[in-house]
Amino acid sequence: MRAIRKCYQFFVDKPFEKGAVLNGRYEIVHVIGMGSYGIVYLCNDLKTSENKVIKQLRPSKKRSKKDIELFKNEMAILRMLNHKSIPTLFEAFAHDGYLFYVMNFIDGDNLEDQIFLGKKTFNEKESLLIVSHLLELVDYLHKKDIYHQDLRIPNILIKNKELFLIDFGLSKHRAAVDSHHTLSNKQECTLEMQLQDYYDLGEILLYLLYTTYSSKNKKALPWTEELSLEPDTVYLLKRLLRIKEPYSNTNEISADVCAALKAEEKAH
Repeated sequence: MRAIRKCYQFFVDKPFEKGAVLNGRYEIVHVIGMGSYGIVYLCNDLKTSENKVIKQLRPSKKRSKKDIELFKNEMAILRMLNHKSIPTLFEAFAHDGYLFYVMNFIDGDNLEDQIFLGKKTFNEKESLLIVSHLLELVDYLHKKDIYHQDLRIPNILIKNKELFLIDFGLSKHRAAVDSHHTLSNKQECTLEMQLQDYYDLGEILLYLLYTTYSSKNKKALPWTEELSLEPDTVYLLKRLLRIKEPYSNTNEISADVCAALKAEEKAH
């Protein structure tokens, strides 16, 4: 069944070609990428001569109520946000029966590409600083009752040491979640979404720390044995990854990130 679906998507999900004009305004420059339910284009705004990013719901998904709702949910989330490090949504439109929305173009380097293609490494201090910047964005979102739920290195852009967070396709707003749950489950669901974002921060930190790791053992060992880290960084990771008591708010995490940075600077 999965093979049939993949085959169907291969033939149906053909991106618009370079030079095509969407909504009478946006000329496609090239395809930036294709996600699980969207196709992303870099376009030239013919009215302003600015670069814009346009996301299209995959044609194979346009009959799926669930995927349409996800697409519309992402637009709704972006409309609630106003932050220089998060994409701005300009408009949504339909073209030839397909759904699109328009965002500003962020000319940054994808963190995943930096690591795998650029072979960039991050020491302990640099890794902690990235998580510190990410935490500011997570705190901004959580104060608006929004939970990203997909914090990963492909969704982080860096430009001139400034960090940007993208792809809100799996994000959730507390009000929308509450409407689907009984009163007794609302608090539990909110806590789980919060902890998931914290856990993802821990995964990102661990991933960055491993960019400087060179394996000397044939047998894989736990990260606590493979990585030489300051005790404060180990403590931070264990709480983010729920090995120890999980964090209850971003202020607690911020305090421990600062402590880890101070300990690392003192040691070096």
